[in-house]
Amino acid sequence: MTISITSAFDGGNIRPISVDGTTAELEIVIDHQSEFYQWFYFRVTGGAGQERTLRITNCGGSAYPKGWEDYAARVSVDREDWRCADTSYENGVLTIRHKSDANSLWFAYFAPYTTERHHELVARIAERDGVTLQSLGKTLDGQELDYLTMGTGPLQIWLYARQHPGESMAEWWMEGALARLTNPDDDVANTLRKKATLHIIPNMNPDGSKRGHLRTNAVGTNLNREWHEPTAEKSPEVLYVRNRMDETGVDFAMDVHGDEAIPANFIAGFEGIPSRTERQSKLYDLYLEKLLEASPEFQVKLGYPVAAPRKGNLSMSTNQVAERFGCVAMTLEMPFKDNHERPDPDHGWSPERCAELGRECLAALAAMIDELPV
Repeated sequence: MTISITSAFDGGNIRPISVDGTTAELEIVIDHQSEFYQWFYFRVTGGAGQERTLRITNCGGSAYPKGWEDYAARVSVDREDWRCADTSYENGVLTIRHKSDANSLWFAYFAPYTTERHHELVARIAERDGVTLQSLGKTLDGQELDYLTMGTGPLQIWLYARQHPGESMAEWWMEGALARLTNPDDDVANTLRKKATLHIIPNMNPDGSKRGHLRTNAVGTNLNREWHEPTAEKSPEVLYVRNRMDETGVDFAMDVHGDEAIPANFIAGFEGIPSRTERQSKLYDLYLEKLLEASPEFQVKLGYPVAAPRKGNLSMSTNQVAERFGCVAMTLEMPFKDNHERPDPDHGWSPERCAELGRECLAALAAMIDELPV
């Protein structure tokens, strides 16, 4: 039996090069008008009861080749339960081998968070008491940039995710965070909603998400390099969000991402901004301390190099927001691989663990919110 392969669906990405029985050679498609690629998501039909061998041959030239080392692709029969597939990487080729009695299998770089699931999430949360849903504007592909607000307090808290669309774990994080924030019986949610107004963008890059991009929007723009000077032509998503931030102010901001290479959850800060203050630094350190207490999944040993003083890149969200508003801002990174300190050989870093980390990040914020200046 010869297998059939397609990615012609929401968020899909792969190009079949050749198929021979249950063996296929494939390539990841580059983001439109860009050089980035690493995200893949495709369906394999046929070959029930036999081992499928899938060789993605252009991984050596991808955005983050180190991301393939000790990595396991995800596979699912029902697109709900995503498990680790037998995966190896050598000489620029990622090889996935999987045997299943199912005649249809879905493979992905990480558990996808589809456009349809995004709309279900937004509709569900928007119905809950005290939540307002607005559109900040339309993207270049004509999608709405969904914006949720809740809470009545004077502090302005911004949470936003998925500037890089292939980092789907960021919206799984959002699902967990939003579920907690809208639970009327949750003490953490009640504290945050009483003391702050929360501004939430569950997906900052809906065009890239739907197109199956790794890192860019509809016209190949990396949104997290646009915060110094966003434009309606290249980066309307950032323009909308930054303009609204200018209207509301920002006291605390978290930008949620995924990292291809580092097998851990970590936070990157704003150490290199020109006007960094001791107050900002103390609040940042306090949040890390509270998150270490709240989450067994978080750590501070692994992460990005710290920028030298006054050398921070102000085109990036965390640096621009911290500099622009004098607030505490940070970037949360989750792994595509697994948390190396708490490995799960069956599921790896999973949607469920992303959602739990979302809940724990809110607990850490509630534990230090009284220290934020009103």
